[in-house]
Amino acid sequence: MAKADKVPGKSSQEVNQKLSSDRARALDAALNQIEKQFGKGAVMKLGEKAAMHVEVIPTGALSLDIALGVGGVPRGRVVEIFGPESSGKTTVALHIIAEAQHAGGTAAFIDAEHALDPGYAARLGVDIDNLIVSQPDTGEQALEITEALVRSGAVDVIVVDSVAALVPKAEIDGEMGDSHVGLQARLMSQALRKLAGVISKSSTIAIFINQLREKVGIMFGNPETTPGGRALKFYASVRLDVRKTETLRNGTDIIGTRTKVKVVKNKVAPPFKDAEFDIIYGEGISKEGCILDLAVNMDILEKSGAWFSYQGQRIGNGRENARMFLKNNPAMRDEIEQKIRASINQVPVSFEAPEENENEEDILGLNL
Repeated sequence: MAKADKVPGKSSQEVNQKLSSDRARALDAALNQIEKQFGKGAVMKLGEKAAMHVEVIPTGALSLDIALGVGGVPRGRVVEIFGPESSGKTTVALHIIAEAQHAGGTAAFIDAEHALDPGYAARLGVDIDNLIVSQPDTGEQALEITEALVRSGAVDVIVVDSVAALVPKAEIDGEMGDSHVGLQARLMSQALRKLAGVISKSSTIAIFINQLREKVGIMFGNPETTPGGRALKFYASVRLDVRKTETLRNGTDIIGTRTKVKVVKNKVAPPFKDAEFDIIYGEGISKEGCILDLAVNMDILEKSGAWFSYQGQRIGNGRENARMFLKNNPAMRDEIEQKIRASINQVPVSFEAPEENENEEDILGLNL
């Protein structure tokens, strides 16, 4: 008797292909449903994500733009500027506002310290007639105003001056001497949780100016810390440590300070770079001073003894005279600046960087 033929059936490979096809269709349907409910871009495959396009706004100090690695502070990010008193924190922030306004943008200044000097801001190049200013009564009010401005999508730079002055309403309503442990840290933690996503989807730069405090009982290590808990440290893409290094003199007259800025955190370029520049009283950051220092370091300008020369032409005996020569000759100053930018191949426009997700833990820090 002939052996019965085996009934032909589907191979295991064909079965696996059908299951894979069914899973792919189910996944596509789920992704389409998520995009329909939460908007396009809410979920995607990592390989399909285009490189994130990050634009920048210059800081007004060429040396600081170079230290930041991308030609300025990145849009759509949180930036923290901290340092001791009278080190130049607000001056740096006002220069960023001026640069944004010169490019046709809109800026806002949340003056929690109630200490903004409109005359000084105007001398730095800020268009005070079009600067949006708020002097909130409580920290909650300041952060709600900040959130509303970010959500509008019409503001390029928002400066909060300062985090230490964002007093929670409960502390204002309480009595002198009452203990309010962790209130400010909780306030900043909650606010940044709400602000982080909105800021990243906008082109707004949120700049938080912060002060310094001393940790009690620290015997070893750096006792300095910043108020407002740890949330701002985590959420900030750029953190700038601003310090005054020396006093500038013209003869016996004090004309300004030498300032050093260290990029202690940078998510868009390599961190830990330093920048030095002059802050002239009544004028702000000296653009000519930045150009002079960089040009000498790059051998674009020649320095022989106290004399500075450019292409064989002497421009000044002493640094201050050379700086004033560049200030009075903007054509030469701009030419030297272009050579500096060409030598480092950096133009302050925009760049592309891969998106990164930082695993952030312990967002609520209660250090005061």
